[in-house]
Amino acid sequence: MTPKERVIAALNHKEPDMVPTGENMIHQTTATEILGRTVMYTDAFAQLTHCWDGKRDEFVDHCSNVMIDLAKALEHDYIRVPAAPAAKEYKRPKMLGEYDWEDEKGNQFHFNAEIGQQISPHYNTEMTIDDLPDPDEDFKVDPSELDMIKAVVAEMGDTHFIIGRPPVDGSFAYKMTVGIEEYLMRMILDPDFVKKASEVWVNRSIAYINAFFDAGVDAVMTTDDYADNRGLMMGHERFAELILPGLTRQVKAAHDRGGYFIKHTDGSMWDALDDFAEIGVNGWHGIQSSIGMDLKLLKEKYSGKLCFFGGVNVESLIEGTPESVDAEVKYSIENGGPGGGYVLASGNSIEKGTSIENYKAMLAARKKYGVYPLKG
Repeated sequence: MTPKERVIAALNHKEPDMVPTGENMIHQTTATEILGRTVMYTDAFAQLTHCWDGKRDEFVDHCSNVMIDLAKALEHDYIRVPAAPAAKEYKRPKMLGEYDWEDEKGNQFHFNAEIGQQISPHYNTEMTIDDLPDPDEDFKVDPSELDMIKAVVAEMGDTHFIIGRPPVDGSFAYKMTVGIEEYLMRMILDPDFVKKASEVWVNRSIAYINAFFDAGVDAVMTTDDYADNRGLMMGHERFAELILPGLTRQVKAAHDRGGYFIKHTDGSMWDALDDFAEIGVNGWHGIQSSIGMDLKLLKEKYSGKLCFFGGVNVESLIEGTPESVDAEVKYSIENGGPGGGYVLASGNSIEKGTSIENYKAMLAARKKYGVYPLKG
């Protein structure tokens, strides 16, 4: 089977020839070690500085080639590709520090150099419902934002399963508005603000979903996290009222294009998975067995309803041993793999500090335990 065929079989709850695998992201330090050359593709600050320096096209080409080369080097079956920065003139902002700056509108931002892909705005917690854009505005995706997707699809789309990641999710729209703490408060005190914010950015997310399918992806993955290690951050009642309607629209948009919808959200997600299955989410990514999201229990309850992406804890890849990683893969495949519906991956992404030896052990264990028919 081709890598694409493996993932499609898993998503349709059929057994492929081997458990598929892939990663949402590989930190640039780990990717540099794997490829033996300097990698910047997950470095959000490098993206900005290249754009400020008029080198946007150079950065886009670099990222496209890195994603392709990593998939080949690691024998991944799926490749997740983000939108590219738009091809436009970027004005260099006023720098307030090494990793702090202010744009021409007075908005301030901070880059977390330790994480590498995290840029945090200083949120306007005074934003009102009248400050939100019109949900009915005719939002258009800049065609240049599809450049990385088109490059990866052109090189790998015939053989590999390509997942597009929209730059906005919108179902939990705190990043575009007032920040997570204020947004959670407004889910209680000002639900009309939340409903309008969700409508605005889910509409934009759907515009990206359609553009991505036009560019040739097989699936889309939205990435707003709904839960922490204790459960849904907003509780199930407000999740059902204020988040689920937007998520349902996104799922339908993908299905209307004949594609698949995969939702990333880590944390303890037990309270939302019935809803995921009911509205037709094809795959759920973000399984953290270390906080109780046990693949044996998940498969017992949702076999044939949800395809699970994950199974190996991020902390195991950083702090564990090849032997402990081998054991996690064995457990995950034995419990998640029967009948299809399982894709081996880390519980989130390949973070900074990941041991190459441990990740190689994960890939080797997949070949040891993940060939169908599985050995019980």
